[in-house]
Amino acid sequence: MTQIPQTPEDGRDLDVHPSTRTAWRRLLRAASPRPTKGTLLAGVLAVALGFAIAVQVRQTSNAGLEGLREGDLVRLLDTVNQDNSRLSDEIVRLEVQRDELATSTDLEQARAAAQQRLDALGILAGTTPASGPGIVMTIRDPQAKYTAAMLLDALQELRDAGAEAVQINDGRVGASTWFADGASGAVTMDGRTLSRPFVITAIGDNNTLAAAMEIPGGVSETARRMGGDTTVLIRDTVDITALRPLSTPRYALPENQASPSK
Repeated sequence: MTQIPQTPEDGRDLDVHPSTRTAWRRLLRAASPRPTKGTLLAGVLAVALGFAIAVQVRQTSNAGLEGLREGDLVRLLDTVNQDNSRLSDEIVRLEVQRDELATSTDLEQARAAAQQRLDALGILAGTTPASGPGIVMTIRDPQAKYTAAMLLDALQELRDAGAEAVQINDGRVGASTWFADGASGAVTMDGRTLSRPFVITAIGDNNTLAAAMEIPGGVSETARRMGGDTTVLIRDTVDITALRPLSTPRYALPENQASPSK
C-alpha cells in the first residue's frame, strides 16, 4: 500500500516514486471544479433571470402614480378635490332639508321636497330625461377592436369624474347596465348591439369629464392603441333623452317591508 509522502522536519521533500506523483495529480484534477456546458448555461440563465426580475420590479414601481406627469397628477388632485367639495355640499343640503321637514307642518313643502327627491332618483335610475353641462365623446373604432371591457372602463372613468347621467348611442346607462362582446367584434349593452362609432353623452362638470378622458392610459389612449381615436366636445348644455324601463326589484325590498330572516 502506498503511503502519503511526509515532509521531514527540516522542510526537505522525501523522494516520491513518479507513478505516485502522477496518481496524486490525477486525483487533484478530478477533485477540482471544471466548467462544463451545463454549468455555463446555468450561469447565463441565472444572470438573465436576475436582470428580468430587476426590470419587472422597476416597471411595477413606475406603473402607479409615479409614472404620471406633474400636470396629470394636478388634474387628478383637482378632480378628487372637486368631488369631495360636491359631496360635502350635497350632505349639507340634505341635512338642511331634513331639518326643515322635521320641523315643518307645511304639507305643500313636504310634497315639493318629495318630488325633488323623486326627480333626482329618476335621473340616477335612468327613468327621467336629464339636461345640464357635460360632454359628447365620440369613439371611432374602424378596425372593431374596441371591446366591451374597454367601453366599461370608459364608463367607469366618467363615473369616477362625477358623471351624473350617461347615454351611449341611443341607450341610457343605469346601475344595472352591462356590456358583452358579440360576434365579429360587436359590442352589446344590456343585450342590444351598439353601432360604431360609439357616441357617449355625459352630464357633469364638463371640464373635469373632458380632462378625465385624456388621462394617460385612459379612454383616449386606449382608442388610439386600438387603431382608432376620440373626439371630446365640451358643452354648456347636453340633453339625455333615452330612458330605461322602470323595473320592480325581485328580491330587494325596503327594510321595513322585508320579511324577517328565517
